[in-house]
Amino acid sequence: MTAVVARLLGWLPRPLDPVRSIKAKLSLALGFAGGVGLLVLWYSLEWMPLRATFVAIAVALALVTLQVMAHGATVPLRQMTVAAQAMARGDYTRRVRTRSRDEVGELATAFNQMAADLAAADRQRRELIANVSHELRTPIAALRAVLENIVDGVARPEPATMRTALAQTERLGRLVAELLDLSRLDAGVVPLNREDVEVADFLSRVVAEAEVTAAGAGRRVGFTVDVPAGPLTVPGDPERLHQVFANLLDNAVRHSPAGGTVRVRVERRGDEVLFAVADSGDGIPAAERDRVFERFARGERATGGGTGLGLAIARWVVQLHRGTIAVVDPAEDDGTPGCHVHVRLPAGLLAGVG
Repeated sequence: MTAVVARLLGWLPRPLDPVRSIKAKLSLALGFAGGVGLLVLWYSLEWMPLRATFVAIAVALALVTLQVMAHGATVPLRQMTVAAQAMARGDYTRRVRTRSRDEVGELATAFNQMAADLAAADRQRRELIANVSHELRTPIAALRAVLENIVDGVARPEPATMRTALAQTERLGRLVAELLDLSRLDAGVVPLNREDVEVADFLSRVVAEAEVTAAGAGRRVGFTVDVPAGPLTVPGDPERLHQVFANLLDNAVRHSPAGGTVRVRVERRGDEVLFAVADSGDGIPAAERDRVFERFARGERATGGGTGLGLAIARWVVQLHRGTIAVVDPAEDDGTPGCHVHVRLPAGLLAGVG
């Protein structure tokens, strides 16, 4: 019944929607209603003595006028009540439709934004549960299979078998560590041990580790590093920044073909330092470039071994350092095919970093 009444009221005109103040809107509504009632009484007194019938007609017309004039201010409130009740049941699809420019209209806009945010949070929560379950189930199943084979005597605890079990255990450890990092970042309790990081030495260490990791995984990929001559530093936490670039290089290695090259380039641009990391793969479609930094977003380029959390953590760490990270079009970099990631960090000493 309430929904039917609300739908019928939706057909009524809303002449006061352009009014930007709820006080002015109510004052005008009361003024129009009183004016209509007084006008009807005045015309009735012109023709015959005052009677209760005419008073009742005047009051009825005044109330109808008040309803027509003021319902535009109350309909959004009723819609918000219905939408809030639906949200309490887990339905975040309801929205409030209003053309009002007053405080109620602003409240409706804020309500719609809140509903959209809650819907996004609920969707991310569901995806988080599904993806974490999947990511945990895979290495646990593999590890269980290895151990069952050893216990049943099907396989022997040889180094190759134990390396398989160790690899799955390490995968579980990485996932748990990334989840803990993400939890700390969300809670805002990640302290940064700030110092001036010398770019050339820092990158040489990160690239050297990436080369060893790539060789250990049997990936035949080369590395090139282009760092400008002279001292160049960025303020930040070396361990956290190492986490960012180690993840970027690992992704670049995994998505480069055999014999490909991972390119790292550094430029000083005003008060910023630009770090460009590019692989030799197929690149990322423009529509997916922002999505890769979402949690568990792995896209069409996904290959085995990734959890889909690394780039989400990398973005948070870069933002903690007052920087930006983005996947850019190859034309904005050196023009070569592949995925091009730009990280921009403040250069030199900068007050308030972290």
